[in-house]
Amino acid sequence: MLIKDLQTETLMVYQAEEDDEGKPIKQILKNKMDFSSRLLTKLKKEKNILINNSYAKYHEIVKDKDIITIDMEEPENQFIPQDIPFSIVYEDVDVIIINKQPGIVSHPTKSHSKYTIANAAAYYLQKQGKKCRIRFANRLDMDTSGLLIIAKNPYAHHVISQMMAEDRIQKKYITFVEGLVNNDEGIIEEPIYRPTDDSIRRIVDNRGQYSLTKYKVINRFKNATMLEVELLTGRTHQIRVHLHHLGHPIIGDTLYGEEAGQMIERQALHAAYLKLYQPRYKNQLEVVAELPMDLKELQRRLSTI
Repeated sequence: MLIKDLQTETLMVYQAEEDDEGKPIKQILKNKMDFSSRLLTKLKKEKNILINNSYAKYHEIVKDKDIITIDMEEPENQFIPQDIPFSIVYEDVDVIIINKQPGIVSHPTKSHSKYTIANAAAYYLQKQGKKCRIRFANRLDMDTSGLLIIAKNPYAHHVISQMMAEDRIQKKYITFVEGLVNNDEGIIEEPIYRPTDDSIRRIVDNRGQYSLTKYKVINRFKNATMLEVELLTGRTHQIRVHLHHLGHPIIGDTLYGEEAGQMIERQALHAAYLKLYQPRYKNQLEVVAELPMDLKELQRRLSTI
């Protein structure tokens, strides 16, 4: 069992249980604690796995009540700490989940070298006196708002990535689309394809990856609909592509719909809800992010038309 009082962002301390007796430490770390082979190789090279405070080789046999310590400390990212609004909705020893505002990218790129979520996270962690390498466990487009997961260590990043790959994280979005969606709820099951290697835009095409999106009408306006959308697979631009294919592109989505500027300056899409398991302790987490001001204003304006 994990010894809760000894856990830190970069340190895991586990006390062997009766069913661990006689097993090699590698088997326990991989099968019981969900460590990846890649991370274990790195930890082995750096001699950062200990049994009872002594360096342990992979084949070493574990006894009941042995104390296994895994040190995951690593060099920090070289992100410039910047005091940028950073709305945390949940935090624990492994993750920070923020309500990302629209118009900001997650990490520095050639066109956005500063003023990113990574810079904000670096500033926040520095103020907390915590030395963590920043990794993003999910992705949001620059103009999509909502829940963004930052992993504080490589273990959490691996576990959440596995949950994502196996579609074991429930993800719900709020969006406003053009036109009136007739059915109160439905499922869009259409493959999504990238036509060329340099194409940003995706299309529905039989050559693409299997993709599944569930939707439910929250409210209908004069010529628009507010939807709750659940991703059952995780493809790039999945919601935007599927709703465009349905004939109801997202309001403000210039890539898949009409020109922006009349009602809102970005696609009206918000990552509103996540349900996942805490990487280390395995308890269930449910996190909700309220709508940002521009979507609240869009909702108000649609209600008055």
